[in-house]
Amino acid sequence: MNRAWSRLLLRLCGVKLKVTGQPQLTGAVLWVANHVSWIDIYVLAGVRGILFIAKSEIRQWPVIGWLVARVGTVFLQRGQRNSLKQVAEQMAERFSRGEALGLFAEGTTSSGLDVLPFHASLFDPAMRTEVDIQPVALRFFYQGRRSEFAAFVGEETLVQNLWTLMKAKGVAVEAVFLPVLSADDYRGWHRGDVAQHVHEAIGQAVREGVSTAPETYSPTSP
Repeated sequence: MNRAWSRLLLRLCGVKLKVTGQPQLTGAVLWVANHVSWIDIYVLAGVRGILFIAKSEIRQWPVIGWLVARVGTVFLQRGQRNSLKQVAEQMAERFSRGEALGLFAEGTTSSGLDVLPFHASLFDPAMRTEVDIQPVALRFFYQGRRSEFAAFVGEETLVQNLWTLMKAKGVAVEAVFLPVLSADDYRGWHRGDVAQHVHEAIGQAVREGVSTAPETYSPTSP
């Protein structure tokens, strides 16, 4: 239901989705992605029924906050150590049930043409439970070209961004699933090392084609 609802929402917003790479569709995994818009949650949930870690402020957003909560989001109150501990415990519990979790490690949205620094703290629960970590690069297009058009940044309100998407034609997102980092791969690493490795992988994929964007782009749903 999570996956079907997310795909329906993308269609209602006029956003076409293309999936490349090999998303891990079974077993416990942490998907780490760059963050461009509130729609990112539904992009990833449209590939696999997945739960998310998100800042608590999102829960207060009109309509979207309710929708985000409905897909099983774990809300983190930033700056509160106790909240971080509780989120880590929830993550570990869900990993133990073989579920997938999504993390936007930048902690905020960006233009989508590059990647901001990562916060490494929430890599810990995945590493402690030795689950796979898969980097995901989200690349947004507008009328065939890489673009900041759909980015939810700056002074734009949620309602303005939603309206921008609803009235636009030619918005597309490509979810690029990069090679999985297994527990054997990162054993002995510090969480900062893992965060840096994932950041570099996503950053390279996000920047690909930015300066030489194709003239046309016609994504099709998988």
